[in-house]
Amino acid sequence: MFKHLFSAKPVIDDNSRLWIFDTFEWAIKYFNREVFLTETELVLPTNAFYPGRVGSVEEMAHQVFTYTVQYAGMQNWPLTLVAPQHLHSIDFPRLNIEHGLRGKLSVIELAENSDQTIKFTFNPSQINQPQDLIASYVQQLATILVMQQKILPPGGKDFLPQAIDILSCVMGFGVIFTNTAYQFKGGCGSCYNPRANRQAALSEQDTVYALALFCLLKSKKAHEVKPHLKSHLRKPFTKAYQEISSYQVKNNHSLFLEVKP
Repeated sequence: MFKHLFSAKPVIDDNSRLWIFDTFEWAIKYFNREVFLTETELVLPTNAFYPGRVGSVEEMAHQVFTYTVQYAGMQNWPLTLVAPQHLHSIDFPRLNIEHGLRGKLSVIELAENSDQTIKFTFNPSQINQPQDLIASYVQQLATILVMQQKILPPGGKDFLPQAIDILSCVMGFGVIFTNTAYQFKGGCGSCYNPRANRQAALSEQDTVYALALFCLLKSKKAHEVKPHLKSHLRKPFTKAYQEISSYQVKNNHSLFLEVKP
């Protein structure tokens, strides 16, 4: 009785955990399993992943975009980044796709000899919050993938925004998404700019759990990841990592079979 009374509360509830597992499986299955296994890495908010110096807002936006597209496995897509004032319309062109939607071997070409590309833009307010800038790019990239694949996630269309955040974690951006899932609104007025924050669909705890799941599936040790998280996220990340490790031993969710080579 006392053991049950004082047992630690899990990071997320059972329904949320199963939905995250099911949605991870959906994302891995339909958005290039082999790319997840062999090419996807955990992207960290460090100079090792985003090196170089820039001299202007536009240069930084383009440099961050180029690296982010590469890590997302969408380097072969016809994508163009334009300044906000130059984005007049967002028309999605017809594409010819071979060898999957992501990865080094994918071939993504414009249909009917069109010279139109898929236009992206950036939020200038996020230049001083690069993790929010990266996450906003990734959400756009993941949205394009879901639109192209046209296969709804577990829970259907009502869960598309949350599934896009899960797909973003599957693509390797879980640390950045976890760090930007919640924005502290305290402090002086000049310290908080709501326009600079990305729009998070998953809660902070759910995103922490998704990150821990990614790390376990990719054999990434918790101690390698924790230093890159905001300080208040490190304890729940470790706990989520331990919970998933225990769950994997005791249960046979098909997700863990999906990622076996």
